[in-house]
Amino acid sequence: MIESFQNIEFEPFLLSFKLAGITTIILFILSLPLAWYLSQTKSKLKPFIEATTALPIVLPPSVLGFYILFSLSHNSPLGAFFEDTFGIKLVFNFTGLVIASCFYSLPFMVQPLQSGFESINKNILEASYISGKNKFETILKVALPNMKPSLITAIIVTFAHTVGEFGVVLMVGGSISGETKVASVAIYEMVEIMDYTSAHIYSAIMLIISFFVLLGVYAFNRKQKFSGFIK
Repeated sequence: MIESFQNIEFEPFLLSFKLAGITTIILFILSLPLAWYLSQTKSKLKPFIEATTALPIVLPPSVLGFYILFSLSHNSPLGAFFEDTFGIKLVFNFTGLVIASCFYSLPFMVQPLQSGFESINKNILEASYISGKNKFETILKVALPNMKPSLITAIIVTFAHTVGEFGVVLMVGGSISGETKVASVAIYEMVEIMDYTSAHIYSAIMLIISFFVLLGVYAFNRKQKFSGFIK
């Protein structure tokens, strides 16, 4: 056991955190206007857009991973364009992992933000517009400060979900040390070679991280609700 602890490679964990951090930042930027639109629109297309963004929740990772792999490979117009024009391969590298993770974790960013926007009193938003603020200023200076629990939940859950993803990243990125071998893939490989001691250690680290991430989210939300009640 002590020997296994000494042989722990932290590179897969660092790669997982790097992937999760970049994915979370990209998704926050992309999801903010989408979540705002979904919270404000009365368009007949709203259910269609909501269903599309929620698909990664119900789709098997293998199905989603296959379509992303096919869409980014050299056999697809998109993959061929990037490879032939810019010399950039979109699969079996870190870039492909980021793209795949953005698709896979999209609903975990959009849905909490949308719920947060919908929970804001409409009178506050109207007052912001009357005072001369445009939509962008209203979102940043009025809406986001009034939905901190939803904002924190979206960011942390998206980060944690990306850290723990396995099927999609394995299909799109494979297992290349220092490039695509994230913690979940490393655990899978340890189980394959029956190195259960190392698999236990890596899994325990992931379990502890996930637990404390969720504990932090629930504790923060509880504190925010209690503070609101006191006020």
